[in-house]
Amino acid sequence: MPGNRSKSDKDGGAKQLRRDPYEVLGVSRNSTDQEIKSAYRKMALKYHPDKNANDPKATDMFKEVTFSYNILSDPEKRRQYDSAGFEAVESDSQELELDLSSLGAVNTMFAALFSKLGVPIKTTVSVTVLEEALNGLVTIRPLPLGHFISKRVEKQCAHFYSVTITEEEAQAGFVCRVHSSDKSKFKLLYFDQEDNGGLSLALQEDSAKTGKVTSAGMYFLKFPVYRLDQTMNSIAASKDQDTSFFRKLDGFKPCELTELKAGTHVFAIYGDNFFRSANYTIEAVCAAPFSEEKESLRNIESQILSKRAEMSKFETEYREVLAQFTEMTSKYSHEMQAIDQLLKQRNEIHASYTVTPSKLSSSKSRNKSSSKEAKEDDQARDESNARDHPRKKKWYNINLRVDKRKAC
Repeated sequence: MPGNRSKSDKDGGAKQLRRDPYEVLGVSRNSTDQEIKSAYRKMALKYHPDKNANDPKATDMFKEVTFSYNILSDPEKRRQYDSAGFEAVESDSQELELDLSSLGAVNTMFAALFSKLGVPIKTTVSVTVLEEALNGLVTIRPLPLGHFISKRVEKQCAHFYSVTITEEEAQAGFVCRVHSSDKSKFKLLYFDQEDNGGLSLALQEDSAKTGKVTSAGMYFLKFPVYRLDQTMNSIAASKDQDTSFFRKLDGFKPCELTELKAGTHVFAIYGDNFFRSANYTIEAVCAAPFSEEKESLRNIESQILSKRAEMSKFETEYREVLAQFTEMTSKYSHEMQAIDQLLKQRNEIHASYTVTPSKLSSSKSRNKSSSKEAKEDDQARDESNARDHPRKKKWYNINLRVDKRKAC
């Protein structure tokens, strides 16, 4: 398929065309999810910036590989691309996975802060761990079936375990589970064994909070088993509560593998905390004694799938009713204000039918009149007192008359 221009390229006036994601990863259009993931792991390891620090072409190739995988690893985005190319894919919303081991202290601190604030941050396994596994340089401990091991793994490091199962146990089903009582973040990994003795990453499960612990598990029960991607719900929750509810099951997807063959299989626990090591307990069990649980799991997941289909229809109905409710609430508030205003105007008109001064103005007039009368009374009293009591002359104001005709 010829390259298509992405929406962001058109908006920015870019001339370069994006390559077909299938071409970038070197897979065919009918490739399985597992084949796409394996191709991505190998190419990401080959072009990782940590291994090609001074090669800008390798960095660009790594970005292109990651971008292509983000499209083809998501069933919905892959379907959209297959039908309409890059125009149908929201390239701006593509998520990148962070290799915490390649981040500096400051960037790791910011990543941890955003994670604490609820911002979904996807992390990937350290390229160092993947390269050591691919070259057969890791230590693998045996994990007996039906037993558990408790350990502590350092951040961005991994502990490898091998589990051997018989043909009978493979037919009955097999489960590998890990939990952490102190709610550490970790990844449960499953590796394919290469012809040269190395190990390539095939499956990955991120730990999730389940009650008072964090846990992850891989279930090979010979029927489709589903996993729930919590990251998708975290992104929806950051938008609004309703979207979070209706997108809660969007991350419910089938696991890539449903069964394991008889032989030895390799699992690993990867410490995914930002700053501290991770405590964990790993166990591997045969599913033969758990026939009732197997049937219950199948039934429950079937009900979840039915519920997910129902939620799509329910969301449409809910949005319509919510829009009507919002409109009615707005109208209710508007009508209430209009009625109150009309009643107020009616009361004012009723009050205008009177010849009596208002209580406030009458009170002011009475007060003013009383003050004026009191002042006039004081003035009249002063004048009366002045007439009744003539002013007496003081002794030093004696009027002395001198007769000028007589000699002194």
